[in-house]
Amino acid sequence: MEANLDKKYEENTQKIADELEGSPLLNEVLGEALEKCKLFHVKLQQEGLIRGLIGPRDMNILWERHILNSAAVVPFIKEAIVGRKNKRVADVGSGGGFPGLVLAACLPDYDVTLIEPMERRVDWLRECVALMKLKNVTIFHGRSDEVIDKVKSHEIPAFDVVTCRAVAPMTKLAGWTIPLLNKHGKLIALKGKSAQAEVEKAVKMIRKAGGIDTHVFEAPVASGLQPTTVVIVNKA
Repeated sequence: MEANLDKKYEENTQKIADELEGSPLLNEVLGEALEKCKLFHVKLQQEGLIRGLIGPRDMNILWERHILNSAAVVPFIKEAIVGRKNKRVADVGSGGGFPGLVLAACLPDYDVTLIEPMERRVDWLRECVALMKLKNVTIFHGRSDEVIDKVKSHEIPAFDVVTCRAVAPMTKLAGWTIPLLNKHGKLIALKGKSAQAEVEKAVKMIRKAGGIDTHVFEAPVASGLQPTTVVIVNKA
């Protein structure tokens, strides 16, 4: 009985049309990454709600709220890594793959590490990486402090950029992310409207973690769509 209900529920969710399906905006923003992101979008439509990765109100705005929103940090990452040799990016608390999977699709010549402690979400990320045929992704099943320990012990190199989205307030996020960065690396965090207030509350924690020059930017998502907010912290 339960299996039949799950199947019926899945069939119903697949019938919900995305507002941006077929829009030229998708190609304008995603370019060569569009085909991989289409595969991701379909998987989100079919399984994301059932597996607790997205909410019911997201179903008709998956492109805008999750995929294009994630892609909004791509220009900031490119600017941050200009002139750097290895192009190493870590995404802390990758969850459903935002922004990590989208970044990996958009930046195929960058090494992207997805850091996620929850096993069921790690399973999801592995499935998506295989489906999207992403060759530039490493998944770390664990907490960011475990990766920080590996960086400090020189077991793995530090990262040029660390990203995150909807993980924690800046007071906590600073200590989870900035120590992962190499010298002059950048934390590029997707945030909401309260970003400036978060930054002001976190000034001491950001400094303690080694961060300097914190700035809040409005990040365009696509023409005609609501922009998002990005917090950028430089590491000393």
